Amino acid sequence: MKHTKMRPIGLLSLLVALVMVAAACGDSGTTTTAAPEAAEAVETVDPSACNLEAPASATTINLIGWSFAATEFYAAELEKCAEVDNIEVDIQLLDFTAATDSVRLALATGNDSPFDIIHVTNPEAVEFGSEGWLLSLNDLVDKYRDEYNLDDIPQSAWDGATVDGQILGVPVIGDSQIIAYRSDLFAEAGLEVPVTYDEIIAACGALAGSPGIDVPFAMDFSAGWAIEIEYLAGIRSFSGDYLAADNSPTFNSPEGVAALTKMKEVNDACMGDAHLTYGYETGATGIENGTVAFTSMWATGMDKMSDPEATDFAEEIMYAPAAAPTEGGLLGGTAWHNYYAIAATTTDDPDLVFRAIMEMADEVSQTEGAQFGVVTRESVTDGVAVLVPVNITIADGVGPYENNPAIALVQVALGNWLPFVMSGEMTPQEALDAAAEEYIAEATLQGFMS
Repeated sequence: MKHTKMRPIGLLSLLVALVMVAAACGDSGTTTTAAPEAAEAVETVDPSACNLEAPASATTINLIGWSFAATEFYAAELEKCAEVDNIEVDIQLLDFTAATDSVRLALATGNDSPFDIIHVTNPEAVEFGSEGWLLSLNDLVDKYRDEYNLDDIPQSAWDGATVDGQILGVPVIGDSQIIAYRSDLFAEAGLEVPVTYDEIIAACGALAGSPGIDVPFAMDFSAGWAIEIEYLAGIRSFSGDYLAADNSPTFNSPEGVAALTKMKEVNDACMGDAHLTYGYETGATGIENGTVAFTSMWATGMDKMSDPEATDFAEEIMYAPAAAPTEGGLLGGTAWHNYYAIAATTTDDPDLVFRAIMEMADEVSQTEGAQFGVVTRESVTDGVAVLVPVNITIADGVGPYENNPAIALVQVALGNWLPFVMSGEMTPQEALDAAAEEYIAEATLQGFMS
């Protein structure tokens, strides 16, 4: 029988019974000794395996999420559970939009979920949880707290997926935007790593003519959802925010206009029309192949940057905290966690599904997974090349999204209109006012505003 990983197993004492039988009758007077019983085998556990007990009937554990190096690693950890009798594993790793849209389409019906484990970040946890699509994990967290050492994960990480007191996801991957840069190019140009957006703009001017460089700096303005994430960092650094207490929009305030104006200045100085092709992954690839001098990237995208087989600049690529959109403002990095949640309408045993999540993300797995990005367990620190800049960015940055389901409507509205600013088709004020109008209509329809 297989045992759950980390379950303590006591060593069995070897009992050798020597039974002396004296002959009560007979002439020989001999004494016979019974052969000792064979020692019972000592059961061992491979801590790197999926140590689930086999369910009584055939079970398929389905996971859906989006693909990057860290999630691919944890998917491979989950696949180990397919080696357990009566368990099959089905994994879908799509791009972010396809994955989240698939979840919305499947779960909005209220029918049995085709997915058991759902990858979410802070906003999706709030959105999906507010819809009732995610299972509360409170009882399971308490049940397995000691066995999987869940107190090793800080409360702030759990809070990001907690709605109305209900824990809706297990925090596995920490993340924020940081700067990756070519230290050799900065040294040659006599530049310090930028700490404000104005310094990013100045550095772009100095590095634009460097040999082999296509764009000096890349920030993800390639899609509406990506611009919206950067806009959250911008407006909060300028001391603004998305919504008032009554859920009325404040994102089209003077602070918001100033933030979006500064973002546009960065785009024009560093990328221009090329911003459409520079998503986070493309920016990271540019650092690796020598066509980008520095980039704003997610910490989880650094897995190849220190690999000499993946880049000729492994020794030159360095990391720094996110820059502040405005002088003296909060750093332009948001506080994110990637969670694994359980569908409320899963057809599998939630206890089994939860333990499968923990098997893929226990202390052993996270120690190995640290090479692919920041892990959530505080005991795991070795091998995380970006740990210091990420922690500084999270501590001094703009924080996570508000745990308010109305924020999902803000994200959609901003995502629809902000790209027109980067393309030059609308001014910041025009785009933000249009987004506010769209948000108000939808928020009123859904009862978030009266």
